[in-house]
Amino acid sequence: MTEETRGIDVVVVGGCGHVGLPLGIALADAGRSVVAYDIDQLAVDTVNAGRLPFMEDGAQVFLQRAVENGQFAATTDPSCLSDAEYIIVVIGTPVDEHLNPDPTAVTNSIESLLPYLRHGQMVILRSTIFPGVTRMVENLFAANNLVADVAFCPERIAEGTAMRELYELPQIVASRTDAASQRAAGLFSSLTDSIVYLEPEEAELAKLFTNTWRYIKFATANQLFMIANDFGLDFERIRSALAKDYPRAADLPRAGFAAGPCLFKDTMQLAAFNNNNFSLGHAAMMINEGLPLYIVSRLAIEHDLANLTVGILGMAFKGESDDIRSSLSYKLRRILEFQAKAVLTTDPYVTVDDRLLPLDDVLERSDVLIVGAPHNEYRSLTIDKPVADVWNILSSGVHV
Repeated sequence: MTEETRGIDVVVVGGCGHVGLPLGIALADAGRSVVAYDIDQLAVDTVNAGRLPFMEDGAQVFLQRAVENGQFAATTDPSCLSDAEYIIVVIGTPVDEHLNPDPTAVTNSIESLLPYLRHGQMVILRSTIFPGVTRMVENLFAANNLVADVAFCPERIAEGTAMRELYELPQIVASRTDAASQRAAGLFSSLTDSIVYLEPEEAELAKLFTNTWRYIKFATANQLFMIANDFGLDFERIRSALAKDYPRAADLPRAGFAAGPCLFKDTMQLAAFNNNNFSLGHAAMMINEGLPLYIVSRLAIEHDLANLTVGILGMAFKGESDDIRSSLSYKLRRILEFQAKAVLTTDPYVTVDDRLLPLDDVLERSDVLIVGAPHNEYRSLTIDKPVADVWNILSSGVHV
């Protein structure tokens, strides 16, 4: 335990990740003394040097300011938890390869931290959790005679917009007692005046409902895209027309890969919670997860892929991001590796894939191109070869 981590207000467990780091530096910028506890030594060193370990628009300024002001630091030493009033846990519930959530993942992690916790602290669960996990944490503390407040205050940000949405979006606060709810609200009032109160079980479902609803909306758009495309029609042209000055259709999204670390996983969590009786969620999964295969199948109708090199533009799970977690571009690549002569990939932001090539190389060497992630730099490309662009961001090329 170093002097720099004494007298702190908040420790964020998992604090160097996509959820914990933006929250930690926002609270630090609001005047709180914050420590990010993380087991990733490289990420901790990067953060302490005042550098972001991933892309997040606007966050670099916040991080550098907080580190320089001494309001924020990162550590791999769990003893820092003992000195905090608030402990925010951003460990979520994972889903295994059989689509089964592990409700014990959060409690097991917190149990390993029990030697560093003390009476009177407030533990706030932040990431998406399986319904009932908040109560499991309460029971864990009771079984170990630890008197601490527990709340579930789900994060609501989207990657890339955290430093705006942390201040603009209402914060859901859920705890078993009014006193604990007010205590948690007091922390988040550093960022927003809009607090919404729920019971823990209501908040757990609210978080799952939010991500599931988005996943289903994307599936609807992707299914409609497939229908239009199969009949030789432009889905985006149709969508833009029906949504123009028509509020009831304004929330119909563009077609594209619905991926990333949350939407699919949380839809499967909700299905498991309801005894796998969630036909709408499972249908959405089949549509969204099936889109890469649909694209390849459509290409194979008009092109002899076995004798062609296919290039994928963008490997992140969404545009203007370096995050490849659960990216469907990688599923697309695996499918093409079986069907095409060769597969080339590029991305302007991803740094963890040693197979990536410069954009110009992929454009020159590929016979057919597929847009995997709608990065803005692709919008101005001049392409004179067949291209599959489900995102509809390219104005050139022979669209297929």
